[in-house]
Amino acid sequence: MSNSCRLYLITPPRIDDFDAFSRDFTAALGAGDVACVQLRLKSETGAAPDEDILRAAEKLAPIARSHEVAFLINDRPDLAKKAGVDGVHIGQSDGTYEAARALLGEGATVGVTCHNSKDLALVAGEAGADYVAFGAFFPTATKQSAAKAALEILEWWAYATTVPSVAIGGINPENCERLIRAGADFLAVSSAVWNHPGGPGKAVKEFTATIANA
Repeated sequence: MSNSCRLYLITPPRIDDFDAFSRDFTAALGAGDVACVQLRLKSETGAAPDEDILRAAEKLAPIARSHEVAFLINDRPDLAKKAGVDGVHIGQSDGTYEAARALLGEGATVGVTCHNSKDLALVAGEAGADYVAFGAFFPTATKQSAAKAALEILEWWAYATTVPSVAIGGINPENCERLIRAGADFLAVSSAVWNHPGGPGKAVKEFTATIANA
């Protein structure tokens, strides 16, 4: 399982300087094995205006494409379609998998948040979701979540199905090895990369080394 685990980057909830962030973004994608990026311009007070999300996608999606990294938008299949990106990530309170799939088509990537619920994951997997996301596994300041997930759900999912799993919530290079060993296919990371004291590239290198050695 360890050699199949890959990074899934989530953007900061706010991007004030697109040019500066584009440089950090490019450095991160060029530093190691990143499978996917999710554009998530959303804080606890609400999502960014549509025009800001579309502007960010216009800036960042070509960079992701040049690195052969999938680019998804959080919550909004309509904006994903308008921006022409690879797909969308759907939360449990942000529409349905079925509606997203109908809008974006079979060729798009549609992932679903399942918190710590086996039932939600099974429903999403049977419906055709490209991945299910479990978490939070560790405390996180990026997103306030009432759901706390245990390693056992990754182990169970890896045994029960072939649908990929994404582990999320407070993940950093120091604590991710146990998630990899439990069977996570992807590690969703945000602040551990963008706020790393050595810069995003250094963070991705550290994650990549841990994944390789797990």
